[in-house]
Amino acid sequence: MFPPSFRRSLRRVAAAALLPGALLSLSGCAPALKQVLKVPTFSVQQTRLTGLTLGSPATARVSLKLRIDNPNPVAARLANISGQFYLNGADVGNVNLPNVNLPARGSAVQEALLELPVSLQTAAVWLQVARGREMPYRVDGTFTADFGALGQPSFGPYTLAQGLFQQKAILP
Repeated sequence: MFPPSFRRSLRRVAAAALLPGALLSLSGCAPALKQVLKVPTFSVQQTRLTGLTLGSPATARVSLKLRIDNPNPVAARLANISGQFYLNGADVGNVNLPNVNLPARGSAVQEALLELPVSLQTAAVWLQVARGREMPYRVDGTFTADFGALGQPSFGPYTLAQGLFQQKAILP
């Protein structure tokens, strides 16, 4: 008879050997998997207006630092992260964020450098941000998560991130 510690080790090895096969057999159940997989979450670490050009073309340069958390027990690569940037309720432009690799039950911090067009309708709002006034913003969008053998579900559209611009004035 084998000692209990050896039997426990043997059970762990057998379970580890069966897990990849079980996961692969589930990959054909995409609708069921989307219900089992949890949506990665986005939270804002920092926003900064780094520049405002009112020439031709008029642009606002924004640094958006996001923390993305993966609540799932498998690693994921987020791709095709795109959406709309709203400032004080006004749609100020398209946002495309870089791909992000997330460890299982882990997180990653990603900085996106955005160059957004400034129009006659949004110039006053951008000037307020540049003068250090708080201004609400949000990013609504979609993304695809590559979970390897478990599939590539798409999530959204929904609000990926939101908050207030809170920075020192860069214009008088």
